[in-house]
Amino acid sequence: MSVYKKANNWYIDYYVKGQRKRKKVGPSKKLALQVLEDVHVKIAKQEYLGVYEEKKALFEDFTKLYLDYSKANKALSTYQRDQISVAHLVLFFKGKRLFEIAPEMIEKYKATRLEKVEPSPINRELACLKHIYTKAIAWEYVKINPAKSVKLFKEPPGRLRYLKPDEIENLIKVCPKHIRPVVITAINTGMRRGEIFNLKWRHVDLENRKLTVVNSKNNESRVIPINQTLYQEISALFEGTKGEYVFPGINGQPVKDIRTGFSAALKKAEIEDFRFHDLRHTFGSHLVMQGVNLRTVQQLMGHKDIQMTMRYSHLSHEHVQEAVEKLDRLWTPCGHPGNSRRELTLVTA
Repeated sequence: MSVYKKANNWYIDYYVKGQRKRKKVGPSKKLALQVLEDVHVKIAKQEYLGVYEEKKALFEDFTKLYLDYSKANKALSTYQRDQISVAHLVLFFKGKRLFEIAPEMIEKYKATRLEKVEPSPINRELACLKHIYTKAIAWEYVKINPAKSVKLFKEPPGRLRYLKPDEIENLIKVCPKHIRPVVITAINTGMRRGEIFNLKWRHVDLENRKLTVVNSKNNESRVIPINQTLYQEISALFEGTKGEYVFPGINGQPVKDIRTGFSAALKKAEIEDFRFHDLRHTFGSHLVMQGVNLRTVQQLMGHKDIQMTMRYSHLSHEHVQEAVEKLDRLWTPCGHPGNSRRELTLVTA
């Protein structure tokens, strides 16, 4: 580090992380020495104490960096959700430096948005904002996360619409030929629409009857067993396949949309208030009603948080009595009816 004079001005010359920096201070050598000393202290704090000066980045500029990160590290659907959230956040916080945004400003954002939309999308936006600041701290743009203390809205229980066995049968009967295998796959795997559309044959193991979901919402792969119903449907498709995808659309690329045909099938089957995503709920609901434990359901459905799976827990209540009655097959009471103490005989058969 040094100071030097050029024409009538003094400059400071120093290095930061291997990069040389030169800055003009002015006509005073004394001031240049003081500035150089200050720079030296700041660099020492950052390198040896982990202390750094907050960068004066505008919120809208930093979100561009964040979306680049999101695109590279998150599933496509999550990245698209981040794009929507960031668009709303930028409209409100545009022109503010990252370090200028305070918790009370975020509370005002919540109140303003609540006048236009329900709590659910606001919570998604707040979650995005919290993560934006998490990365800003990691990348040394700011020191604190102003969104950390801001609470999310309480949301009503999520929608849980599922088909009963007779409705499933009726729907499959009326499905067009190109939609039927997609619907059967959704009902028997619980896969999301995008996961189904992007399923490739190299991720389907018919010999061992399992398939692997690689492009999941959580960016984590999971393995789903193939039951007999799905095996028959997939095997029939495999015999005539020529392309890379299990459900190809135009030019061999993944099918993009089956909304029209699916809606027509629902109408023929007289099924109302039902969406394609509800086929996933149908899968999870019937697993729980068949006594499958919630941890297994979580694994099969690819839920990152068990709370997502807990929405199905109430469906097992009607089967609780049946579960307790299974104990009758383990032991039976014996002895005199009038005895205050009754002996139990363990049934081993």
